[in-house]
Amino acid sequence: MGTDIRHEGVIDSIEGQDVIVRITQSSACGGCQARSICHAAESKDKLVEVHCADAGSFDVGQTVTVAGAESLGLKAVTFAFGLPLVLLLAALVTAMAVAGSEKVAAMAALGILVPYYLVLFLFRDRIKKDFQFRIIE
Repeated sequence: MGTDIRHEGVIDSIEGQDVIVRITQSSACGGCQARSICHAAESKDKLVEVHCADAGSFDVGQTVTVAGAESLGLKAVTFAFGLPLVLLLAALVTAMAVAGSEKVAAMAALGILVPYYLVLFLFRDRIKKDFQFRIIE
C-alpha cells in the first residue's frame, strides 16, 4: 500500500460499527503565532465516518488518528473536479459546434452537470465503499 493521509481527530459519536470522528482542518497559516490578530487563518470541522468492527473499544471524546490511502484523495479530486470539467468543456464545444449560440452552449454545459451529480448521488453507497478510512490509535 502507498502512503497514507493522516488527520488527528476526536470521536464525536459511535453508531453501531460506525465511528464518527471530528477533524479540525486548519489553513496553512493555522500554526502561526500571529493567527489571532491576522484573520487570514481559518479552520473547519469535518466529520469522517469510519466503519470498524471493534467500534466498542473506542469512547466518545477519545483522540484518534484517521488514515486513508493517498490514492483516495486523488480519486476524490477526479470525481469532484476532473470529470465535471471534462464534461463541461465537451458539452460546451459540442453545443457551440451544433447550435452556434453561446447562450445555448453555456446552458448545455451547465446542464450536463445535473445528470452527472445525480448519478454520483444515486451511487453514493457504492462509492462510499471505495472510500474507506481506518482509525490508528
